[in-house]
Amino acid sequence: MDYTVEVRVELKHGVLDAEGETVQKSLGLLGFNVDKVETVKVYKVMLKADSEEKALKTMKQACEKLLANPVIQDYSVKVV
Repeated sequence: MDYTVEVRVELKHGVLDAEGETVQKSLGLLGFNVDKVETVKVYKVMLKADSEEKALKTMKQACEKLLANPVIQDYSVKVV
């Protein structure tokens, strides 16, 4: 069966988000009053699997091996 899985990768709490801080400062210079910017990567992956559980398991393995750095990043997966 075909599944679409959304993978969300973001920095763990307490890890410096230099890109987010830079964007926040730049937005401020442009006149946008924002309190905080956090960078998040979202991958939309289409794959074939025997079940929703297997599709999620496959993408969790992909996160652990490639898509996320478990030392500094958290990830979540969901079927969409």
